[in-house]
Amino acid sequence: MAPYLFVGPAVLLLVAFGVVPILVAAGVSLTDLNIRGLGDPDRIEFVGLGNYLKLADDPAFWSALKVTAGFVVVGVPAIVVLSMAVALLLHQSGGRLARVLRSFYFMPAIMAVVAISLVWGYLLNTQFGLANHFLESIGLDPIPWLSSPGWAKVSVGLVAVWRATGLNIIIFLAALQGIPPEYLEAAAIDGANAWQRTVRIVIPLLRFATFFVTITTVINWLQFFDEPYVLTQGGPAGATTSISLYIFQQGFRQNQFGFASAGSLALFALIAVVTFIQLRVRRRQDDD
Repeated sequence: MAPYLFVGPAVLLLVAFGVVPILVAAGVSLTDLNIRGLGDPDRIEFVGLGNYLKLADDPAFWSALKVTAGFVVVGVPAIVVLSMAVALLLHQSGGRLARVLRSFYFMPAIMAVVAISLVWGYLLNTQFGLANHFLESIGLDPIPWLSSPGWAKVSVGLVAVWRATGLNIIIFLAALQGIPPEYLEAAAIDGANAWQRTVRIVIPLLRFATFFVTITTVINWLQFFDEPYVLTQGGPAGATTSISLYIFQQGFRQNQFGFASAGSLALFALIAVVTFIQLRVRRRQDDD
């Protein structure tokens, strides 16, 4: 019984805050629950798959899905490559400066997301932001960082990439420290230069860390919410409205809790499918 007693509290927490909410959301998604129905259960009507059919016919949902896919396609590779590159540089450099830089890069991961987004919102403000003030000081025109659809996507994505790299850098650093130095020494004796040792030995040995960082980053970006909510509220013109923000707007602004629950289940299914595909690809690579 000892193993089950140790695992028991974690399982109870997972069931209480993971499985039960999913089951509740699945039940709510089959109703037309709204703000009035919360106080009067008699006003709640069973609609079956009506919310899912409505979701499939909603252009705003597909627009949010497209926006989210764009962030995932661009943001995930950027985070993985940037995190690995910085980790390699920090690992190769030593001394007190390297330790200070590790703390510096990790700071965004432990700071409050809302506070970070608010600060970036002031920096990127079109009228009085420091970014445009700097551009004007060197003779360049100000940029509508958060008021133009294209620039808003770039700005929100850059802030999210900057915040997400800190933790991933630490993961790659831990993986780099686990590589036996004998491999690199043997390659150096055989005449391999630093670039060849990095590309032919180090990066392939980081495949497990790379897979972990990739799959967790994809899951996090499919749930992309904090930065677009604080910086742009999903605007302008829905350019930064992710699926999570769309679900939030339907539930807590339109008071359509049943419809929002259907969107949540759709997002859950999307994350499950993407994760399953990544695991199958990873398993096939291990077999090869």
